[in-house]
Amino acid sequence: MEGGWERAREFSRRVGRGVADAGRASVRASRATAGGTVRASKATAKGAQKVGRATRRLTYANGADRTGLGRLIELSAGNSASDAMVTVALASTVFFGVPVGEARGSVALYLVITMLPFALLAPFVGPILDRFRSGRRYVMAGTLFGRGLLCFAMAAAVGPGDLPTLFIGALGVLVLSKAYNVSRAAIMPSVLPADITLVSANARVALFTLVSAGVAVPVGAGLTAWLGSAAALRIAMVAFLLLGVAAVRLPRHVDSPDLEEEGAPPRGRTLLKVGPAVAEAVWANVAIRVFSGFLLFFLLFLVQDKAVPWLEVRQAWAQDPFFDIPKTIALLAGAAGLGGLVGAAVANWTRNHAPQLIVLVTLAVTSTTTVLAAIFFNVWTALAISLVAAFAQELGKLALDAIVQREIGEEVRSSTFGVVEAVLQLAWVSGGLVGLVLSLSQSSTAGLVTLAVALTAALGWLLVTRRKRVRAANAELARQRAEAGEHDQQQQRTDPLDQTKPLTNPNA
Repeated sequence: MEGGWERAREFSRRVGRGVADAGRASVRASRATAGGTVRASKATAKGAQKVGRATRRLTYANGADRTGLGRLIELSAGNSASDAMVTVALASTVFFGVPVGEARGSVALYLVITMLPFALLAPFVGPILDRFRSGRRYVMAGTLFGRGLLCFAMAAAVGPGDLPTLFIGALGVLVLSKAYNVSRAAIMPSVLPADITLVSANARVALFTLVSAGVAVPVGAGLTAWLGSAAALRIAMVAFLLLGVAAVRLPRHVDSPDLEEEGAPPRGRTLLKVGPAVAEAVWANVAIRVFSGFLLFFLLFLVQDKAVPWLEVRQAWAQDPFFDIPKTIALLAGAAGLGGLVGAAVANWTRNHAPQLIVLVTLAVTSTTTVLAAIFFNVWTALAISLVAAFAQELGKLALDAIVQREIGEEVRSSTFGVVEAVLQLAWVSGGLVGLVLSLSQSSTAGLVTLAVALTAALGWLLVTRRKRVRAANAELARQRAEAGEHDQQQQRTDPLDQTKPLTNPNA
């Protein structure tokens, strides 16, 4: 019996030592895990700091830190990322997840509603911004604060499914975003360093906004899937409010003095008053925007309807295709994103060399690509035309901004940009509606041929108009020179003395 108790005590001591050893091991493991987590957090923080320093060096290069261009680039990048967050948060409630037959009606309604505010507000947005030239920082901050409040309202409307509030909020965000872009484009000459041209500065802003939006889309999608659309909208609200504070802290020379003379009538801007160079660039960009909007909705619904060659079920190899609908849409979106980045990079590379020529060359490349895609339509030409559409839209718009910033005076620059933004938005919406209608035919050839004919006609009209304008200018110059020559000959006949020689005193 005594031996049994001894064995029991020994067994209990061993169990106790095992438990104690296990506890110490778990403590060491938890300390190691905590240490690993801390080290990982420190490494992540150091990596973020390095990325931030590298980004700051890029945004503040070539004197951009002294003029305020670097801070404007950072503000615009944050603005683009926040807009992308809002778009991703609203995607599941507004567009995606709707059956194809119902999606066409919803998208058409959305496009029409999108068109209305620009058609109604275009005559007023630009002049209002021009009247607040001395407070452009506060105008930009107001657009950011306003979007923050709209995000708060939309977040409250997501739960009960209040679609009118969501639509009104989305349209308000869109209008305020365009107003921010108009203000940002108008102040670009005020923050332009001596070593950077307008095209390069616009391209630098575009590069950082595209990259920030590309990063924000997957982050916003993850947050929306994890926390829901309402939480993602609240995060965007906080971002907009912080960006509004940063906008107020921009350099004071961003605000230009009011140069308008007292009692002078207000001057509006239409495409007939901006001059031939600006008008030509605007009409070329209108054609490109129609092309971009058409292509987006035309290809999207063709793919969803499986009306493209690589998704047709009647083909034997298409029973289990490599390019299914999600992969095709992802590839088209990736090609469009890459095209935008390439367009911004090319604009930065071209510097300020003949932006008028850049616009026409961009339209010519777009027309040629569309003709080739209509003849040889397959998955690769679809990717190519998506890339070219985004490339042309980005490069053409940057060249147009440089032309407006160079040709239009400070006192009406915002009005001009307001009209330009409204016209381009209406062109994109109109192209989207036409593409939506033609997608019902489920014929890629019919849509692309129509698009190619329209683009070629627009390019031919612009070239003919430009040639007539150049000939008229040359004729006017020759006429002025001839009149000047006749005037000199007539003056010599009436006064034979050489008027260019100094008179001398004959009594000297």
